[in-house]
Amino acid sequence: MGELPPMSDQALQQLNAYLSSHSYLAGYVPSSADLQAFEALGQEPSHTEFPHVSRFYRQIASFSHTEREALKSVKPTQEPYKFTYQASGARTSSSSAAKPQVVDPYSNRVFVRTILNANDGQDFIGQTVRVGGWVKSGRDQKQFAFIALNDGSTPSNLQVVVSPDIGVPFSQIASTGASLLVEGEIKPTPDDVKNAKQLVELHATKILSIGQSDPSINPISKTKLKLEYLRGVPHLRPRTNTISAIVRIRNALSFATHEFFQKNGFLYIHTPILTSSDCEGAGEMFNVTTLLAGANEAVKNPPKQSDVPELEAQVAQLTTHLEQLKVKKAKELELQTTSNQLGEAKKKLEDLKTRLGAVGGIPRNPDGTVDYSKDFFGKPAFLTVSGQLQVESFACSMSSVYTFGPTFRAEYSHTSRHLAEFWMIEPEISFCDLWGDMKCAEDYVRYCCKFLLDNCYADMEFMKQHFDQTCIDRVKQVVETPFKRLSYTEAIELLKDHIAQKKVTFIDSNVFWGMDLASEHERYICEKVFCQPVIVYNYPKEIKAFYMKVNEDGKTVAAMDMLVPGVGELIGGSQREERLEVLENRITEMGLDVESYRWYLDFRRFGSVVHSGFGLGFERLVLFTTGLENIRDVIPFPRWHNHCDL
Repeated sequence: MGELPPMSDQALQQLNAYLSSHSYLAGYVPSSADLQAFEALGQEPSHTEFPHVSRFYRQIASFSHTEREALKSVKPTQEPYKFTYQASGARTSSSSAAKPQVVDPYSNRVFVRTILNANDGQDFIGQTVRVGGWVKSGRDQKQFAFIALNDGSTPSNLQVVVSPDIGVPFSQIASTGASLLVEGEIKPTPDDVKNAKQLVELHATKILSIGQSDPSINPISKTKLKLEYLRGVPHLRPRTNTISAIVRIRNALSFATHEFFQKNGFLYIHTPILTSSDCEGAGEMFNVTTLLAGANEAVKNPPKQSDVPELEAQVAQLTTHLEQLKVKKAKELELQTTSNQLGEAKKKLEDLKTRLGAVGGIPRNPDGTVDYSKDFFGKPAFLTVSGQLQVESFACSMSSVYTFGPTFRAEYSHTSRHLAEFWMIEPEISFCDLWGDMKCAEDYVRYCCKFLLDNCYADMEFMKQHFDQTCIDRVKQVVETPFKRLSYTEAIELLKDHIAQKKVTFIDSNVFWGMDLASEHERYICEKVFCQPVIVYNYPKEIKAFYMKVNEDGKTVAAMDMLVPGVGELIGGSQREERLEVLENRITEMGLDVESYRWYLDFRRFGSVVHSGFGLGFERLVLFTTGLENIRDVIPFPRWHNHCDL
């Protein structure tokens, strides 16, 4: 392409602004225009100053030399963005730039990702670097040891060549699972090496640290292990290629989540994990209590009825003594001391009577129910199933907000789609109706998928090769195709029609208006009928939560579910009911205690506003993008019925 002038900081700022909303310079597919910009950059710019250019540079840098050569002949599919050059104060071009040496300031080493992303490592040739990681595999060839080292920053390993001159037995450094901190020179892989996976390798000159590992007892061996087995060793499974790829994908999606909402003016709100409200009204909540500690204490030191008269006598004696001191007009210190002693005696007597009235050591009301007034919070408390109700309070004060945190559900389920602990993303938008809510949900999912293709393509290729050959195409389709919208009534009629025409047979073929769509119905709609993500809206009010706005027909609510191939329901959302009386009636209809939601009703009493929101189960988003089948494989430490390891 010829010598290119360097890019100025002004040009970088303009390019950064453009790339903030675009993957490449001409659409979603890289072309010769992108290669030209990459070569003009010369080296990766500051991620702090130019984050989108930095992301773009890393993406092109991840292409192999062969892929870049092929890119030269790829014409842009549309008019590309035209950036400007400026000689004065310009950055150094690739022809005169110093070779990159990006050292982590905290561990004083270079990440494997940094090396391999720099022109397939060729920009590091001749440099001495320090690399740390874990041995994926090792071969002792007598004259040399060849070690595949990985530090978790990339799915690719860096080959380390170690000679006997280094003075360390090969058996210590070549065993799978061992950790190494190595210093050496980056050299080209010899031309005579057949099937070389990389163009460079590290020739070790120093072994600075060794963490030995005995492969005979290491649960994570180099043989292929089933995901089910790995769930039993959650603390070690990040060492495997699959789990590390999932973690990087999960990290990218987390970053994209915050970036999307922050760019669109949302405020991040930390909603509580402990709550006294049941958002869904389903009752499948984990109870949080300190009363069990009292139950254990009752077993160790059971209360005695015979202690009651003694304590009652002590209280009576102190009461009389205090009255006498008041008559005598005793000094304030003596009065206070006696009063404190009386208070302590009364408390002991009350606690003793409570313990004597407890069943199994747990305090009870006269009707036999648990007396939560004696609990830590003085009332029932739970682990949250959703931060929605709490984050609504901020939406009704500060406009657009979102929460992203752990939620919990005590479901005795062993399916591949359920966890007891999972993460939820829940935005709430004031002055927004159902249609705006659906647009936000679609834009968010599309943004995450685009970010994944831009920043985690190598990991996505790994998932494609080993688990789901369609995962990349599916994610690209989300980025490039508008989502289909379909009313619940239309969806029911569609399913009934296809059943009647014998186009499909369901496990539950009794499809009728008013039913809650099963996963098989949802997946059929998005996978077989439309072959794309579908948003179904306006559901019967009987099958939806109390806070969803009742439509004018009185039968449906302004709710929506986003259905995606491979998963089914990915997002559930709605326009929230802003009318006070209607919401009070809905709470009563659902059999919930209106008084418990008095604070929630205040949003409607004082400055009510139309507002909407949705919830996305984060693990389901990871399932959708990776093509994995079991939700327990996409969260670092899965919790489900009878399983709470570590």
